[in-house]
Amino acid sequence: MSDTSTDIGAHPDDAARAPGPRRASTGPSLWAPDTWPVRLLAPLGYWACTRLLMITLLFSLKINATGELHMLYEKWGHQLAQGSYPIGDPTWQYPPGAAFVMLAPRLIPGVNFVQGFVIVMFLADLTVMASLVLVGRSRERSLAGAWVWVLGLPLLLYIPYARYDMLVTAFAVFALLAVRRRPRLGGALAAVGAMVKVWPAFAVFGAPRGRGLWSICLGFAASALALTAIAVGFFHGPFDFLNAQGSRGVEFESLGGTVLLVARFFGYSGTIQYHFGSMEFLGPYVTEISDGLLVLSVLAFCWLLLWRLRARVWNAATTADAALAAVLVFTTTSRVISPQYFVWVIGLGAVCLTFRETTQRAVVVLLVGATALTSVEYPLFFDNVVQGSAGFTLVLVLRNVLLLLAMVQSCVRLWRSTVPRC
Repeated sequence: MSDTSTDIGAHPDDAARAPGPRRASTGPSLWAPDTWPVRLLAPLGYWACTRLLMITLLFSLKINATGELHMLYEKWGHQLAQGSYPIGDPTWQYPPGAAFVMLAPRLIPGVNFVQGFVIVMFLADLTVMASLVLVGRSRERSLAGAWVWVLGLPLLLYIPYARYDMLVTAFAVFALLAVRRRPRLGGALAAVGAMVKVWPAFAVFGAPRGRGLWSICLGFAASALALTAIAVGFFHGPFDFLNAQGSRGVEFESLGGTVLLVARFFGYSGTIQYHFGSMEFLGPYVTEISDGLLVLSVLAFCWLLLWRLRARVWNAATTADAALAAVLVFTTTSRVISPQYFVWVIGLGAVCLTFRETTQRAVVVLLVGATALTSVEYPLFFDNVVQGSAGFTLVLVLRNVLLLLAMVQSCVRLWRSTVPRC
């Protein structure tokens, strides 16, 4: 038999696999998962597994994990559907844009309010993760930010799916990712977030000077005015939330509350009670501590303005670094530090770590540690802290110490990287 004869067992496709000229690879395709590299598939896989666990926890725990959704969010959604904000309700402390978040679950057919809310948060979570992965895959950026979001958020257990802060954080993340190339869009997204929960306005606080800054301001103002006009035109009482904000006291989880928690072991007579939508201290020295925290917030804002005036050096990461520093400053000086606030800093920290030039890596490590301790305090052993358990009070104290260290580190690193030495 000739050497050139065809083997009886040869498959017709063998010819296609034979050595010879091959068509050049077109690279990974969004619509062909089999072409995706492992470095992209890994965060997607971990994200899917962790989110399944988080949602399972939300609906399976014996504690009332969905209580706030039932007792507050669903009630607010019903009132808003009637055309009015929750006027006179001290627990409604949110800007006018929050109305659209409360109404969104009602628009999803075939599900109840809680299920619809979880779907909205799931979509927000998915889009943030996808955005961080898509941005991080380029050579000049990093997937570290996507990993922080994928693995950092589950440290809060079910909380990100039981509060609406995930959606708020999504707007801040999108604003930071868009602001460099499309400043007007970045400003508009930051304004949408700010109209839902104020703090996303800091997403564009650290934008560099120049023509782009004016575009950011224009997009921010136009978006804010448009949302305000819609809120005023379709709902009654959009600014009633300002009355409730002024009445807030000192939540025991805040830094000021931590001082009073420790003071209880030395004879302090104050008590922790549900008051104006949170567990607050009632008793001696609460007013003085509340006023002191307000003063610190004002001083913190003055420092941010000073940084803004003195900053001269911007790199690709500076806007995101400044956003994280600003939010940390106001979180640590706030009279209230709720567990869901850590969704904010995880999201902003994730954006920072997509930039190789970021100064905030050590800060994000501290924040991940603080996030893990937060879940020990709430929801796992919340009652123990309220009742005065020394061990679990220590956990909360350590959490707040890490948060304070993260804030100081963030501000110092931001200043040193942007303000020239004299």
